[in-house]
Amino acid sequence: MKKLILPVLLVVALVLAACAPAATPEPTQAPTMAPVEPTPEPQTIVDIAVADGRFTTLAAALQAADLVDTLKGEGPFTVFAPTDDAFAQLPAGTVEALLADIPTLSNILLYHVVPGKVMAADVVTLASAETANGIPVQIKVMDGMVYINNAKVVITDVEASNGVIHVIDSVLLPPKDIVSIAVENGSFTTLAAALTAADLVETLQGEGPFTVFAPTDEAFAKLPEGTIEALLADIPTLKDILLYHVVDGRLFAADVLASENLDTLQGKKAAIEMMDGKAYIGGAQIVITDILASNGIIHVIDTVMLPPKDIVETAVADGRFTTLAAALGAADLIDTLKGEGPFTVFAPTDDAFAKLPAGTVEDLLKPENLETLRNILLYHVVSGKVLAADVVTLTSATTVLGQDLLIRVENGKVFINDAEVIITDIMTYNGVIHVIDTVLIPE
Repeated sequence: MKKLILPVLLVVALVLAACAPAATPEPTQAPTMAPVEPTPEPQTIVDIAVADGRFTTLAAALQAADLVDTLKGEGPFTVFAPTDDAFAQLPAGTVEALLADIPTLSNILLYHVVPGKVMAADVVTLASAETANGIPVQIKVMDGMVYINNAKVVITDVEASNGVIHVIDSVLLPPKDIVSIAVENGSFTTLAAALTAADLVETLQGEGPFTVFAPTDEAFAKLPEGTIEALLADIPTLKDILLYHVVDGRLFAADVLASENLDTLQGKKAAIEMMDGKAYIGGAQIVITDILASNGIIHVIDTVMLPPKDIVETAVADGRFTTLAAALGAADLIDTLKGEGPFTVFAPTDDAFAKLPAGTVEDLLKPENLETLRNILLYHVVSGKVLAADVVTLTSATTVLGQDLLIRVENGKVFINDAEVIITDIMTYNGVIHVIDTVLIPE
């Protein structure tokens, strides 16, 4: 019986244990959350300048010029930011005067802003940068320091949400126009007087931009005595000479030196040369470069450049080719030989024409004979610029007329057909002249 009761009690105990409610667990402490740091708001260029504390004058100027919203905008912008110390370097009363002259103040402030985000590594690769007021600043690296115009960059790459700030130690002042700079400089009084006489002041005070190769007073003084007075009495010629010193566009020294010649506003090209490490344009040495103006750039030269004469101008000015000049006019070939070319002209002198049978020239100048005259003249012209050193290596040359000239050297003399070459290599703007003693007659 005992054997039977014991197992039954064990089963009942197990059932009761299974049916008993589960024990309540001991409460546990809730995990603590680390505080969330607030995400800092992105700072614009203006925010950074205001918070820095070294740009109070700049911040006040931006506020006065109503440029705060602009420089808080999307951008991106690159700002060359002058410190309070930089503003303090201006003459006494300048800041106050600017705060009362908002257009000028705005122009100055925009001269410190370059559209786009230009980091220091990129700045040093540039020679200039176009600012928001349309006038470029010049960028130079000297002795390991970077300069914007004459302001030194003292801190770089202060990044903002809408661009970058580079701190400079001087306020950048936009330059004046080309004429104003020349007048105020004091070394260009003759140039200024010439520009006034030629009615070119307004032109060179215009929007441009222009590149001016400006001769100093000393350069004008090198001209033969009486030349300046004569030019001031001959305005068309004076204007022609002055425009030969002006090139369209803004060309820094590096741009000039990268060219073989430049198209001037006078219409003719000015050749660029390097000799003994010195740069020349039109035979004048460039002594000072890259003077920035609001409407261009000035390079100073030591000699007045005279526009090169073309073949016709050279022949007329020489005085020994009056018959040739008259014949070219009658045959309507003036514009041809004043063209770009280049041409090589074997030019008969007046004495050469005088050797023709009496009455020949007069007959050729008659209207019914102008085609014959034209053919004779074209028989003296070869396409291309053939200098004397090249002529003597040839046995013939094809003329513009289409017929060949025979070339031979005898006893040290050069002959074109039967005409002797008596003067060689008269260089002109659009070719070269070799003078001959006999008129060439085509077949």
